[in-house]
Amino acid sequence: MKHDSPILEVHKLSVSLPTKRGTVHAVRNVGLTIAQGEMLALVGESGCGKSVTAQAISNLLPATANVYAEKAQFNQQPLLTGNYHHGIAIIFQNPMATFNPVLSIGYQIAEPLRLLHGYTRKEAEQEAVRLLERMKIADAKNKMHRYAHEFSGGMLQRSAIAMALACKPKLLIADEPTTALDVSTQADVMQLLAELRTEQQLAMLFITHDLGLVSRHADRIAVMYAGEIIETANTGDVLTTPAHPYTRALLAALPTSHHSNRLLALEGSPPDLRHPPRGCAFSERCSKASEICLNPPPTNKDHHEVRCWLYQSDCHDKQVS
Repeated sequence: MKHDSPILEVHKLSVSLPTKRGTVHAVRNVGLTIAQGEMLALVGESGCGKSVTAQAISNLLPATANVYAEKAQFNQQPLLTGNYHHGIAIIFQNPMATFNPVLSIGYQIAEPLRLLHGYTRKEAEQEAVRLLERMKIADAKNKMHRYAHEFSGGMLQRSAIAMALACKPKLLIADEPTTALDVSTQADVMQLLAELRTEQQLAMLFITHDLGLVSRHADRIAVMYAGEIIETANTGDVLTTPAHPYTRALLAALPTSHHSNRLLALEGSPPDLRHPPRGCAFSERCSKASEICLNPPPTNKDHHEVRCWLYQSDCHDKQVS
């Protein structure tokens, strides 16, 4: 699929979150671009900063968060202004938490149509039915009057997608939308997202730790570790020729039909982001680490895009400053 210039462009995004135990530097100098009709998968371990990145892009972080970016544009407009962007919608991991339990599903899908797009109540209800039908909710005209607790997990997640689409987004952020679903329902939800991307040329940021889903649906992958993007490339390149030692470790721990030996575990823990390391954040867990890794690694774009000293031809001549 051919993609145009980026609809989302973020350069050197950083997010700090004050806590009782100190300030957490949750996102550090992150760069992302997504074109219209493209799906970028953001992958990494739990706690690496994926969801905080999504919330920063969506302006959903608390007012206490310190957010900075050297450049942040959506649809060629400033992104981090504090204003709500009609063109961005987000689907969360837990669909039950998405909906107000005392309001009907249909009312909540119709609400953004009325508030953001000027639909009358009748028009909004008709469109809500159409969206639910598009999400393959049977008997949508009656089901729209039901409440969240009356829906199964799969129906609720599809309804959450319908509510996101009611915002008429140009960018859809899916934050681990299939984690709470069984395998069959996961496949249904991912198929719907793929169809919507084609039909509406939606840009998508797909946040997950499931590399199996990524391999089937994403155009590009950005690998995140300890608040940083450490590798970005086309999906096939990342999965077949991973460059960063962390990406290699992730793939080595992935069960496949080709594994004849015991899966390799990644020993150790990510660094404490209240005190982020000055150099490579992965160095303490990396079998390839050397003294040079105590310095901040450069980004090498010759071997797709990877932040690692291994791809600097003169790295062995450098000294720790």
